[in-house]
Amino acid sequence: MNALRAYDIHIVGLENKRYEYDFTSDDAFFVALEQDLIQKGNIQTHLLLEKSETMIRLDFHITGTVEQICDRSLDEYDEPVDTRQTMLLKFGDHNEELSDEIELIERNTATINVARYIFEFISLSLPMKRLHPRFRNEEDEDDDSPTGKLIYRSDAETNDDEDGQSTIDPRWAALRKLSDN
Repeated sequence: MNALRAYDIHIVGLENKRYEYDFTSDDAFFVALEQDLIQKGNIQTHLLLEKSETMIRLDFHITGTVEQICDRSLDEYDEPVDTRQTMLLKFGDHNEELSDEIELIERNTATINVARYIFEFISLSLPMKRLHPRFRNEEDEDDDSPTGKLIYRSDAETNDDEDGQSTIDPRWAALRKLSDN
């Protein structure tokens, strides 16, 4: 947990104004968090802390790369990270997470540790499907090609019989009678 001490911000003596902090996170950061999602990476975080009487606003700008394992080939690759997130810490009489962006902290809190927020924001910026960059162009081409089968088309109400006349499906005809009433 000593590697995460660098992410402590002492808020007890701060005046009500804006402060800036810079953090660099490497492999030791991800190991110290004791998680399995990210093992290696190089991340730079610029934090803008704005303290007021009632709350602390934390604006994060996180950039860098993290090492991921491709779901298709199991090859390791570097996934770029570039995200901007905001966290609000409101002063209250107890600690509670109100939403993803708002937390209550006790008024007598002396120090906040931003390591958990940085890791969560990095995790949220990663794609759900981890694909090596060499497979991403193939995936895009597959999505745009019209080779997929059409399962249902909503405007296909009419069928042509052998005389060339179009007839309405009797199920649709019954529904039209209901809507006309």
